[in-house]
Amino acid sequence: MRAPTRDWLSPMHAPQPKNPLHGLTLERLLNELVAHYGWPALAEKVAVRCFQQDPSIASSLKLLRRTPWAREKVESLYLFMRRDIARSERAAGPAD
Repeated sequence: MRAPTRDWLSPMHAPQPKNPLHGLTLERLLNELVAHYGWPALAEKVAVRCFQQDPSIASSLKLLRRTPWAREKVESLYLFMRRDIARSERAAGPAD
């Protein structure tokens, strides 16, 4: 019997060390965005109805999982938010 090969690994399962979204769930990403911006500001930045009318994590996840363009916008906004936070922390300098 031959030893198993790594051919079964799809690109989704391959290591992605340079991908900042790798290993991050969509739910966690959305929770961090809501905590940082709040629903009203999030609705302004990504114009989808589930952020504007009676917003909830559950309804937003449902939409984002089936709407690629909205998910891409949310992921881009998340990456922007993380860069902005890192930039602010660098500008503030070390806390002594």
